[in-house]
Amino acid sequence: MIRHWTTVMTFAALLTSNAAFAVAWDDLSEAQQQVLSRYQSQWSALSSDQQQRLATGAQRWSTMDAESRASMQKRFTRWQSLSPERRDELTKRFQQFQSLSPEQQQKLRTRMQDFRKLPPEQQRRLRDRFREMSPQQRSQALDRMKERSPSGMHQDRDQQ
Repeated sequence: MIRHWTTVMTFAALLTSNAAFAVAWDDLSEAQQQVLSRYQSQWSALSSDQQQRLATGAQRWSTMDAESRASMQKRFTRWQSLSPERRDELTKRFQQFQSLSPEQQQKLRTRMQDFRKLPPEQQRRLRDRFREMSPQQRSQALDRMKERSPSGMHQDRDQQ
């Protein structure tokens, strides 16, 4: 009985403790430690969530080729140059995207690919038209887009 109680208490402590999921510096691979070297002195003060994210990012970084790293560095520099408000807005949009079903995410990716294939002038006109809509009109337009299949979008575009 005492052994069972001890096991239950240990398990409960693990569930409620952030340290249970912390990543010890020494548990990181050499490549991860190299990428994260500037965090070494403060590593134990970071939350377990921060440690997990940094470790995962460092692992991804260490497996990227030079071209991918350059691209990622460029995107990160651009991200840092954005205003905090713009970063918040983009973070919210990303969270909204993540909350979509895989099918809805794929539809949105397909539509964005289609949009990017349009001539710049047509992209500009579509953006301007969307900006000029009232919030209610935008909501209705987005609802209509959700109902269409990606192939339906091609038909609508071709009819214009």
